[in-house]
Amino acid sequence: MLSSVAVINKMERMNEPYYKEVQDFYISDLKKPTLKEVNIWPCSGRSSSSSGVYFSCPHVCLCLSLLCLIGGLLGHPQCLDYRPPFQPPFHLEFCSAYENFGCCDQERDNSIAAKYWDIMDYIDPRGHKLCGTYIKDILCQECSPYAAHLYDAENPRTPLRNLPGLCFDYCSEFHFNCYSTISLLTSDKHIQECCKTNKTRFCNLLHLHDEDYCFPNVLKNTALNRNLGSVVEDHKGCLQLCLTEVANGLRNPVLMVHANDRTHRMFVAEQVGVIWVYLPDGSRLEEPFLDIRSIVLATPWIGDERGFLGMAFHPKYKYNRKFYIYYSYMDKNRVEKIRISELKVLASDANKADPRSERNLLELEEPAANHNGGQLLFSVDGYMYLFTGDGGKAGDPFGKFGNAQNKSTLLGKVLRIDVDGKSPDGKPYRIPPDNPFVSDPKARPEVYAYGVRNMWRCAVDRGDPVTKKGRGRIFCGDVGQNRFEEIDIIVKGRNYGWRAKEGFECYDTKLCHNSSLDDILPIFAYGRNVGKSVTGGYVYRGCESPNLNGLYIFGDFMNGRLMALQEDKKTNKWKKQDICIGSTRACAFPGMISSYSKFIISFAEDEAGELYFMSTSYPSAYAPHGSLYKFIDPARRAPPGKCKYKPVPVKTKSKWIPFVPRAKTVLELLNEPSTTKPLKKSSTSTAAIPTVSSRKAKKTPSTKIKASTVKPAPSGKKRQKIKAEAKPHKPKQEEKVAHISRTTPAPSLPKKKSFHLTRTKKLLPKKAALAKEKLEKKRNESRLSSSS
Repeated sequence: MLSSVAVINKMERMNEPYYKEVQDFYISDLKKPTLKEVNIWPCSGRSSSSSGVYFSCPHVCLCLSLLCLIGGLLGHPQCLDYRPPFQPPFHLEFCSAYENFGCCDQERDNSIAAKYWDIMDYIDPRGHKLCGTYIKDILCQECSPYAAHLYDAENPRTPLRNLPGLCFDYCSEFHFNCYSTISLLTSDKHIQECCKTNKTRFCNLLHLHDEDYCFPNVLKNTALNRNLGSVVEDHKGCLQLCLTEVANGLRNPVLMVHANDRTHRMFVAEQVGVIWVYLPDGSRLEEPFLDIRSIVLATPWIGDERGFLGMAFHPKYKYNRKFYIYYSYMDKNRVEKIRISELKVLASDANKADPRSERNLLELEEPAANHNGGQLLFSVDGYMYLFTGDGGKAGDPFGKFGNAQNKSTLLGKVLRIDVDGKSPDGKPYRIPPDNPFVSDPKARPEVYAYGVRNMWRCAVDRGDPVTKKGRGRIFCGDVGQNRFEEIDIIVKGRNYGWRAKEGFECYDTKLCHNSSLDDILPIFAYGRNVGKSVTGGYVYRGCESPNLNGLYIFGDFMNGRLMALQEDKKTNKWKKQDICIGSTRACAFPGMISSYSKFIISFAEDEAGELYFMSTSYPSAYAPHGSLYKFIDPARRAPPGKCKYKPVPVKTKSKWIPFVPRAKTVLELLNEPSTTKPLKKSSTSTAAIPTVSSRKAKKTPSTKIKASTVKPAPSGKKRQKIKAEAKPHKPKQEEKVAHISRTTPAPSLPKKKSFHLTRTKKLLPKKAALAKEKLEKKRNESRLSSSS
């Protein structure tokens, strides 16, 4: 167990790696007695002797109680590998109480069973009957969904208990009947010598501050277990999800895509026209994949919608090295245009595009500076889909019906082309023969759907991992004029209503009542009380968070709100739920953060299907305050090993820049020193109190960033609608120092053997000496105060 010095020392330890293998925490150190059998007898004596113990039990109880006070802040389903529990893929033969949901797979279950029978070999037949159930229950707590709480492992900086937390009544029964088996369950001599024949001391050692979480109370608590494994909801029904920071320092990151080449690289594009390569280990290549800043039209104006806007890799990229980009530029006559081009990756470097290979596919003149669209994607049919804006300004004022309703223009449309062919009229692409308007002389043959205002971020649904239902659906967020934002599913040949309709309601009364309009309604629309500028997202089809399968997750650019739509399979209606990020209780896992930058620019999906989003605290194309975040469900994960993949190695010629996090994790916030006054010292035992006060929970920051008034963007910059909501982000010098310290590993001390759950302890020698000196000083002060 812990001494008072150890309690202070552990606060100085560096965080252990989040990806550390589970088995590192299950090192067996079971010491067997010299005699073949152990006789079990009821406890006849209540010795209070503590001879041989290097500190008194009252100190232990105080320290553990204070540690449990911190644990009470964090109590939530969590395993000893610091991750959420899971549903085992196969039946558990031994710890069967946890076969539906817990922390053990079949391999771990077999290991615990072997340990159990190893112990039982040293117990006589009477002991089998009397103590077998107790021993099995105690060993199986490693499989409990609350294993981390039972073993005080929710914070990697907290040394693991030797035995799980037991409720006092249960512990008393176990000690009375089976105290001689304690030496078989733990080799910690301090526990054996201090408490083998002293029930009160032993059970105080195993005491948990929160009685709801001790065993077996934790099994009976319906409030804890009612929805165990489901997405956590707060009292308002808001889904509690968590985030990890993946990248930062980006200038308005507008997209992240993968090449679908099994390398699991991520290509992140900035609005200014630079694309970066991120490797599977989180590092970034120093040299960009593509840099066309000299061509891309982008300005520092807040909310300017022009710039590098879209990118997609060819479905057969592995073989032809082709990819496609969508960006704003100004021609030699000073006319603003949208250009869609094809490029190739260098044969000599898979992480470098060849800018000289650019082949223009399509150019569109932009009558205004806003509503530039920007999405490129390939659907399951192999064709490329392009999503253009209506040309800008307010109310699509171009022509009699506006650009969006005019099928003879390519603005305000969903276009579909075949990039692998050429048209007879010389166009560098072919028109798919089943495009809906190929035989309409008044329509452009590229048009696939029309009546859209400014679709900002669309995505193809991969389909259910098992049934493949939903595969190929294209979801889009269409930014509204001034009343409604909408989510649409793209259907061939359909009219999405703009400018006749906005959301479910009329915008242009005359057009709206035109019976010839064959418009299609959005699957969801929301008003200005919810948000002001939709950012379309993705349907989650990843592996790591099974609860999220089928949820369409999207957000609002202006207020930073995250939302989800769940389809009712019976009615085909979509129900909206809010997503809340940053619950201290739900997100108290290593590496998880409790806040994000407000302005949500784009969503993304990696090659494995996991979901991300990009946002910034200052929405200017030249401001390096953008970050990339990954969604995590804290309630449940996939079984260990299920989501493993082996990236295909890629030769790199550029230097690797390791990722340095900037956002504080929930655990770091909880471990920050409290600003409250320390408790008054009254006795020697209060020496540990300052340590606990330094670990008190700090209220997590809001996900919303306060904004100061800034000069509004020039007229016509409508899509992002910033006006006066952005506040420049000023990096703090102190933060920079903290970041460096978090990435510098401390020297490690030798491992200390203690039972089957161990952890490498890392300690800074100077800090340890200071802590010890500080503790001695506080002890002397306490002695003086108590004697006076």
